[in-house]
Amino acid sequence: MGQSCQSPWEGLNSALQFDYISVGHVTMDVLEDGSRRPGGTALYGALQASRLGLRSLIITRGVPAEIEDMLAPWAAEFELQVQPAEHTTRLQTSGHGTRRSQRLLTWAGPIESQERLPCAILHLAPVAAELPGQWPTGGRLLGLTPQGLARSWPAGGGEVGHVKPDASAVSQARNAYAIVVSQAEVDVCHEMIQSARAAGSVIAVTAGEEPTTILTAQGDPVEIPVRRIERPADDLGAGDCYAAALFTGLAEGRGAAEAGEFANAAAALRIQGPGPEAVAGRARIEAAMAPAGAPAD
Repeated sequence: MGQSCQSPWEGLNSALQFDYISVGHVTMDVLEDGSRRPGGTALYGALQASRLGLRSLIITRGVPAEIEDMLAPWAAEFELQVQPAEHTTRLQTSGHGTRRSQRLLTWAGPIESQERLPCAILHLAPVAAELPGQWPTGGRLLGLTPQGLARSWPAGGGEVGHVKPDASAVSQARNAYAIVVSQAEVDVCHEMIQSARAAGSVIAVTAGEEPTTILTAQGDPVEIPVRRIERPADDLGAGDCYAAALFTGLAEGRGAAEAGEFANAAAALRIQGPGPEAVAGRARIEAAMAPAGAPAD
């Protein structure tokens, strides 16, 4: 059950290799102007965790040389395991926020199951149906961002739409300590959200410029205002940074609301610059936790 696990940091073996493992496709994002940039929740989550001081690992699938080349600027910040595939997942992206649309150009395929991945925080970070069947375990805190479980596209690629996660995903989500979904995913993920919340999971619903909502098994929903951004750059990966910061805050013993504020600050800082280089470190995030409504620095 989601909330039944003890603190992920309590009693950890000092020989444990990683604090944070993210599992999902590292993508090649093709932007409106034709430029290309590495993306994917697994990348942004692991990079945010690393900049919070955690030892991070990405497990992904694609063309190894291509992914390693894309991630070379950040290679010193995390470890990388790439399961070989004929293609790396490519997503063509237009618009932003609730008006964003994507087309799947190429798909790397399912990530081969690994039964146990010992770590403090295990972040299951699918973006394109790459986690079928039984999910890996081993994290003392299991965090889930289910967007890739709620996506579909035509055979051979095309416009990405929404689909309800299957019964196996709904059942396994009950084991998550925390789940982050966007407002656009709430309807298709309704059954998963209700089931996991009843099991004790913390549910965070992000909504762009609108307040983030935190749901727990007990008590009323809590709305956390989002910081105003005076000079936004782009928002790709902001929700992923939110998720990594939320999971880390919860693991460190923050309450759900405080962890949500910490995560909001991380997402706000990500939006102020382009791509992965804009992911902020702990000192900037802590400093940015200013009163609600104050502009981000």
